[in-house]
Amino acid sequence: MYDFVSQKKNYMLSTRIGRRGQITLPREVRRRMKADEGDQIVFIIDGEQVVIKPITQSLLDLRGSVPVSGEQDFDTIRKEVTAKRAKRGSRDEG
Repeated sequence: MYDFVSQKKNYMLSTRIGRRGQITLPREVRRRMKADEGDQIVFIIDGEQVVIKPITQSLLDLRGSVPVSGEQDFDTIRKEVTAKRAKRGSRDEG
C-alpha cells in the first residue's frame, strides 16, 4: 500500500517498511526504473538522501569497453590482485 501525490513531472510516493525491513516499490517507480521481478537495484547513500537505481550492466557487460595496449594476462592480474588484498588484509589485522 502506498500514497501517491502527483505534481506535473515530479512525484512523491511513500510506502511502509515491513517487519523484516522489506519494502515494496510502487508500480510507478518500477515502471520508471524499467525494473522487473528479479532485477537488482542499488541504494546510493548521499548524506541524508538515498537514491535507488537499477543495476543495468555488470562488469562482464563492460568487458572490452576500456582500451588497453597489448595483450592482457588475466591469470597474472588475478594473482596480483589476490596478493595485494591478502597483504592489505594482514596489515589491517595487525
